[in-house]
Formats: sequence, structure tokens, C-alpha cells
Amino acid sequence: MKKIKVHITLKEGVLDPQGKAIQQSLHALGYEEVEEARVGKMIELQVEEGPHIEARIKEMCDKLLANPVIENYQVTLEEAVQS
Repeated sequence: MKKIKVHITLKEGVLDPQGKAIQQSLHALGYEEVEEARVGKMIELQVEEGPHIEARIKEMCDKLLANPVIENYQVTLEEAVQS
């Protein structure tokens, strides 16, 4: 069993209204040093190991998990901990 973490972020130049709202709120709270805030998401999957798992994960990201037109993603594979 593998644990997969997919970190998804907006591409540079894509407007991020959530990030802008966070930045403005932090400024309102006195954190003026924050120059920019960007919001992303992280998806965690547990998958069965297989010979082509990395290619399958890339397919999942390209077809469903991320929008390759406006988002970048990074995949991390880890050994899943059995309890």
C-alpha cells in the first residue's frame, strides 16, 4: 500500500481571490509583512502498489484532481503505515 499526496497550486499569473482575501485579512490583523498569499489544496490517496502506479497517479491528476490549464501539481509517494 502506498500513500500518495498530491499538492495542487494555481499557476503563476492566475488570479487567486481566496489568497487575496487571506492577505487582506492578515493585513487587517496587523500582519503587514505578508506580501502575497496563495491558496492550494492537498489530496491524500492510499493506493495498491503496482508496476505503473506513478503513471496512473499522473493520469488521475490530469483527468480529475487538477486542472492542468490553471493549476500545477506535485506528487509525493510514501509507504503507508499499517496499524
